[in-house]
Amino acid sequence: MKIAIIGAGIVGATAAYQLSKNKEVELVVYDDGVGQATKAAAGIICPWLSQRRNKEWYRLTARGASYYPELMAELQEDGVTQLPYEQVGALVFKKSPELLEKLEKIATERRKEEERIGTLTKIEAENISTYVPGWDGTHGAIHCSGGGRVDGKLLVEQQLFLAKQNGASVQQEKVSLTRDEEGKVVVQTNRGLEQFDKIIVASGAWVKELIEPLGYYVDVRPQKGQLIELELETTEETGKWPVCMLHGEIDILPFADGKIIVGATHENDQGFDLRDSQELQQKMYEEACEVFPPLKQAKWVGSRIGTRAYTSDFLPFFGSIPEENSIFVASGLGSSGLTSGVWIGALLAQLSVGDTPLFNVDSYTPENYIQKLI
Repeated sequence: MKIAIIGAGIVGATAAYQLSKNKEVELVVYDDGVGQATKAAAGIICPWLSQRRNKEWYRLTARGASYYPELMAELQEDGVTQLPYEQVGALVFKKSPELLEKLEKIATERRKEEERIGTLTKIEAENISTYVPGWDGTHGAIHCSGGGRVDGKLLVEQQLFLAKQNGASVQQEKVSLTRDEEGKVVVQTNRGLEQFDKIIVASGAWVKELIEPLGYYVDVRPQKGQLIELELETTEETGKWPVCMLHGEIDILPFADGKIIVGATHENDQGFDLRDSQELQQKMYEEACEVFPPLKQAKWVGSRIGTRAYTSDFLPFFGSIPEENSIFVASGLGSSGLTSGVWIGALLAQLSVGDTPLFNVDSYTPENYIQKLI
């Protein structure tokens, strides 16, 4: 079976890694490396303390979070020594004791069904520095020991490397979809038209420009995200600090060797613009410095910018598109893409070869977001 994957962000790379293990699959991955949502994702894996009311969103992201340890075990078996995911705990902040108590109740109830949440501890503002030395915020937090942190860029690179080792071809080029003379969907490459038995479109917000020329309407819009990368000169083991989810849009993610990620923005009016916005980046930096003053002495290393994909109801979709059983698609993951993306990629790998996943995917059918035009 010959399968193409278009888009090598977190979904496409995970699908490629899983499919490359199937000796009956001839796999080609296309990606031009521009604007991946993975680049705009902070990397916090802790959906259990989210207060979003959409139960299907929670079911998907909770399964994605629980899949990480399984995926890390697979990578380890394949020789990866520097694992991109680590369970370091998460601090989730709220503005008032009442909101903190409400969050604790929600998380405690969810822990009855999800042991990976781990231990839940309410931390007063003055004690946060026990977890993150130098913290000086005025709000308390719930500490969730099961929370984790992932380096999305590294995870994508590792999975693509292993896929290539397993025989997959990875092409850095922009491709499109069209129909041949018989009406079959084919991939337009720099070398001409390429035919495949199955095609997985995992190009995030760019799904729209790939699918709509085939005669469909796609309910997806882009959202720009920016992160800033800082380097803190310290003797502390920053790689063991928990990730910090503030009550606004800003998260603070400590990595090893003083590396700190701050972000991300959620810009709905910038389309596919990937230029730096110094004003917004400076605002994020100042907000982070207010609660964590040591960042004032940190070295500003750079920024990362990407484009997320959202649907009108903020729920992701994946599976085969209407009336095209050989074309599979995933999009609309939004800001939780790193949490759900690995699981969606694994599911697409199963679906594309005709396997039936144990996870019920009916609620995420593309039929709710992709309509055939007459």
